[in-house]
Amino acid sequence: MLIHSFFVDKLKVDVHDTRQSMGEGAGQYAVDAIKDLLSKKDEIYIVFAAAPSQNEFLQYVAEAPGIDWSRIHALHMDEYIGLPEDAPQGFGNFLRRAIFDKVPFASVDYIYADESIEETCARYTDILNKHHVDIVFMGIGENGHIAFNDPGVADFNDPVAIKKVALDQKCRNQQVHDGCFAKLKDVPKYALTLTVPTLFNADKLICVVPALTKADAVRATVCGPITEACPSTIMRRHKDARMFVDSDSGKYILQS
Repeated sequence: MLIHSFFVDKLKVDVHDTRQSMGEGAGQYAVDAIKDLLSKKDEIYIVFAAAPSQNEFLQYVAEAPGIDWSRIHALHMDEYIGLPEDAPQGFGNFLRRAIFDKVPFASVDYIYADESIEETCARYTDILNKHHVDIVFMGIGENGHIAFNDPGVADFNDPVAIKKVALDQKCRNQQVHDGCFAKLKDVPKYALTLTVPTLFNADKLICVVPALTKADAVRATVCGPITEACPSTIMRRHKDARMFVDSDSGKYILQS
């Protein structure tokens, strides 16, 4: 159930009582947005985040009736460097399981395939230059990152569309907290990520952020200054961004 809804700057924030309600609420909002776009355009491009935080949301979207997936092109926003191709922690593999293999997309372009980092960046930059991103499905990290734009590497005016980044300690620890890796030493130290301007330039941002581990990041996003030290705060400047949280991740903003 939706228990609180408000704006901070341009960002709409919806607080739900449970994680399941949050996922369903965000999912229905996304489904409505997709159908509206498909009524106006022949095809659309969507960027997908890969993380356990997106599970309920992606399940709802994948199972929703009435979407013409054959007119939707899928991209994903970040990927580890150095994992085996079949590693279950790989974000492309996560998205295959969650949605890419469940519905008939017009195309799916993975960030890190069987090619060099340079080739991947060139290929993805070319895709992004040729095709406008309509919607970004995203989350935020415990350190306020969006995609793998951690504090320290996030650049609100980044000149490139995709880049290699070093992951900070808090980001890598999050992967252990999420149950994706058993130990910190197993978490890759580098990744490829779409940059902040690439995400921000999409027409619509739909951000899904459950769990108590994200409560500090949600508070910083909503209550703190807009700064690269908390990259998720950039959503407050976007023309059409909406963040969905549950009562755990929204704990501190409900108290304020």
